[in-house]
Amino acid sequence: MSVQQRIVIVGGGLAAARAAESVRSEGFDGEVTVVAGEARPPYERPPLSKGYLLGSDDAAATIPLDAAWYAAHHIDLRTGVEATALDTVGHTVSVGDESIAYDRLLLATGASPRAFTGPGAALTGVYTLRTLHDSTVLRTALARGGRRVVVIGSGWIGLEVAAAATTYGNTVTVIGHGAVPLASAIGPVMGEVFAGLHRDNGVDLRMESAVSAIRGPGHGSGHVTGVVLGSGEELDADLVVVGIGATPNTTLAAASGITVDDGIVTDAGLRTSAPDVFAAGDVANAYHPVLGRRLRVEHWANAGSQGAAAGRALAGADIEYDEIPYFFTDQFDLGMEYSGYGSLAAGGELVVRGDLARREFVAFWLRDRHVVAGMNVNVWDVNEHVQKLIRAGVRVDPVALADPDVALDSLLPA
Repeated sequence: MSVQQRIVIVGGGLAAARAAESVRSEGFDGEVTVVAGEARPPYERPPLSKGYLLGSDDAAATIPLDAAWYAAHHIDLRTGVEATALDTVGHTVSVGDESIAYDRLLLATGASPRAFTGPGAALTGVYTLRTLHDSTVLRTALARGGRRVVVIGSGWIGLEVAAAATTYGNTVTVIGHGAVPLASAIGPVMGEVFAGLHRDNGVDLRMESAVSAIRGPGHGSGHVTGVVLGSGEELDADLVVVGIGATPNTTLAAASGITVDDGIVTDAGLRTSAPDVFAAGDVANAYHPVLGRRLRVEHWANAGSQGAAAGRALAGADIEYDEIPYFFTDQFDLGMEYSGYGSLAAGGELVVRGDLARREFVAFWLRDRHVVAGMNVNVWDVNEHVQKLIRAGVRVDPVALADPDVALDSLLPA
């Protein structure tokens, strides 16, 4: 590509950082501009509900590439500014009062937390968690201890916040719609593992429940005092955290005429419907060649690897993104890694290797005896083998898979 060409990356998360890194490592020596809405270099978000929220990580641990790196690699890093309009015909993007021309552009605009829309949502003491600022404010509130915390939502963010809040010495209640936490992500049996973990650590799980209102001392103003369930029961609360999912940030793309459907639609090469515009990370609903359909993934590993792949595409490489989704969590004394295709695992045959009661095991999900997902809990150095089994696409014996004395590699084709 000509040195006169310019690549613009819009986003302030890990996908944007890895795309910028990849563009330069691929040898592109033209102009590169990164537009990040927050007043800091693009950063990664898992510590915000894990180490940073718990106080074991500092803010620097969230930033994979600092401002000095961007300067050293001659990348124009614009922080604290928003891209407000995109002209896909004229190949320009509006940033503040400036119109920046581009040859190729990446949308890595991420997602925003879904808000509680019932009464009381605007009370003080009601939190969502997405940005470093959100986590800083929430950490300060939780670290005092001795508070009554209600978490609305029993997904990954909700449970990680509940674990952190409990660790700080707060009394924690989690409200979830399903019979067990995480059932839509990992099924009822594995969801019960996390339910038991939280109950064992003193968390009050209110499952199959809904929230009708958040209560305060006045008419929609003041500090939160409680949460009203659909049953009419009111739970006292000094602090409420809303963790009910996220929605992809597609406003910029949609306004420019780019195809949007649960995120920005892309092909396997991460190309959008607009020429020379790509998408990656939480916002991208990308065609996955293994599944044969589109897949949008809101996890750290996907943001990193898909961002890097998008960077190669921006630099001119012909890519096909086919990574196996991966995510992890840390809650209390439990560490977990998951690799696989949740849509294929749902309703599949569950095989457990190890000790479920002690929470030291590897779980596999099979379809027609093919491993389509695997999750290791407090068992390490096996995720690579799980991914190999998924990618190999071979039929396996469930009995052998469940036997800890059978090496996982022995189940792979020679």
